[in-house]
Amino acid sequence: MLKLTPFLFNRLLFIISFLVLFSCTSNQSTSKDHLVFRYNEHKNIGSLDPAFSKDLADIWATHQLFNGLVQMDDQLNVKPCIAKSWTITDSAKTYTFTLRDDVFFHKHELFGVSNSSNKPDSTRTVRASDFEYSFNRLKDKAIASPGSWVLNKVENFSALNDSTFQIKLKQAFPAYLGLLTMKYCSVVPKEIIEHYGTNFRSHPIGTGPFKFKRWEENLKLIFRRNDNYFETDDTEQQLPYLEAVAITFLPDKQSEFLQFAQGNIDFVSGLDSSYKDEILTSIGQLKPNYSNDVKMIRGPYLNTEYLAFYMDSEINPIQSLKLRKAINLGFDRQKMMTYLRNGIGIPANGGFIPKGLPGYDATIGFEYNPDLAKQLITEFKTETGILNPEITLTTTSNYLSFCEFIQRELQKTGLAVTIDVIPPSSLKDAKANGHVDFFRASWIADYPDAENYLSLFYSKNFAPKGPNYTHFNHAEFDKMYEAAYLETDSEKRITLYTKMDSLIMASAPIVPMFYDEVVRFTRKNVTGLGINATNLLELKSVKKTKLKN
Repeated sequence: MLKLTPFLFNRLLFIISFLVLFSCTSNQSTSKDHLVFRYNEHKNIGSLDPAFSKDLADIWATHQLFNGLVQMDDQLNVKPCIAKSWTITDSAKTYTFTLRDDVFFHKHELFGVSNSSNKPDSTRTVRASDFEYSFNRLKDKAIASPGSWVLNKVENFSALNDSTFQIKLKQAFPAYLGLLTMKYCSVVPKEIIEHYGTNFRSHPIGTGPFKFKRWEENLKLIFRRNDNYFETDDTEQQLPYLEAVAITFLPDKQSEFLQFAQGNIDFVSGLDSSYKDEILTSIGQLKPNYSNDVKMIRGPYLNTEYLAFYMDSEINPIQSLKLRKAINLGFDRQKMMTYLRNGIGIPANGGFIPKGLPGYDATIGFEYNPDLAKQLITEFKTETGILNPEITLTTTSNYLSFCEFIQRELQKTGLAVTIDVIPPSSLKDAKANGHVDFFRASWIADYPDAENYLSLFYSKNFAPKGPNYTHFNHAEFDKMYEAAYLETDSEKRITLYTKMDSLIMASAPIVPMFYDEVVRFTRKNVTGLGINATNLLELKSVKKTKLKN
């Protein structure tokens, strides 16, 4: 048990009511606690239907319940999953997958009814026709899945027989296998979905290592071990090792950290300003009162944290390239990382493509240059007659400290910044519909290819129908973006990626702040919890040992 510091004591008073609510899923008080993995999801979960797994919170949950044709390991290599093998033919446009014959859906009474056995615990094997149904559902406009775009490059798909599924692309796309690892592409059973309809979101039936047990929305979510799961470890022992996963929904990161510090949850992801100085030294190491009981896992994260301008805004400062460049030049990213992140994260002096992905170039961005920033602001004032330029930056509370740091730095250049703090859901809607002119955002890779990042600046992807929240529109960029699809030479394609990223930074529709790192804090009795650059939570190989009294 960790020492209760003044920080933790103060937070304890705030969340004492939650400790009562979650008493059934807290403390190492039972002999089977080591078989249950507990974590908190402060952002809440919107749906357990993989067709709607857009946010990381939903992806973490659905990843425990569902599988697709392929999966990605911690080194971002595409590996077999329900598809045991595949061939790529027709100039890399036809993918033919051979499925395993030992993959079963989670048990449900409806499977028994369909088989005329009327058993409450029946199941059935996954067939290629299930993938055909799942993909058709994904592109169904009536379903309105936010993941329908993953099939934009697909000409057609079909089940050739029970064990063979084929996808034909409109044109070669080198990153397509990686795209198929997304939870959108999970297999789902037709008879269950037709029974529940939209309520499938809270009655999920998949093939994953864990199965759905109970969901009390805003309170707790329970998964149990899937005894029919098809994957094994290197010694042929069946996965998963755990008996259950218990998820709580404390609404803020401070409360979540207190639960971790008191031993009530097993893991915390990310470094929040509310507790970074409590657990880490200024150079990013665990403080002594945590080092005996906690271990930190740290690695690259394909996530770019940035500020964005809405380029269709009618506000004069947004339209000024000089002002946008001045903002990029006007704050010290390294200083920001040191003081606000305890050195966790990489200052974004390159472009939008994060460090770690082919196409990244550290020379195409902006270095800290306060004198040049002041000069550009002065020129803006002279040219426009706006002597006291002001701009509003919209953010969420979790990133307020970063925005306030930038606000203070930009004031020195002659630009006034007003900060508007709104809830995450409000910001999400506002940026999708062009209702904010200058806002904080982040982009986490859906699949490990720079095309995924550059898609945010393709003119045909204007939000709300696509991820181009800035409404950046550049004919030369679009031409290169489309050419990259046709380029089968990987080196030439990477060169195109870098040129596109350089063009973005020359137009400055964004202000990259930093490229993130995955930071995970776990109890020392937890093993097998790896780390990967997409921050996917993989629990099928996790083990917990009993804590000594």
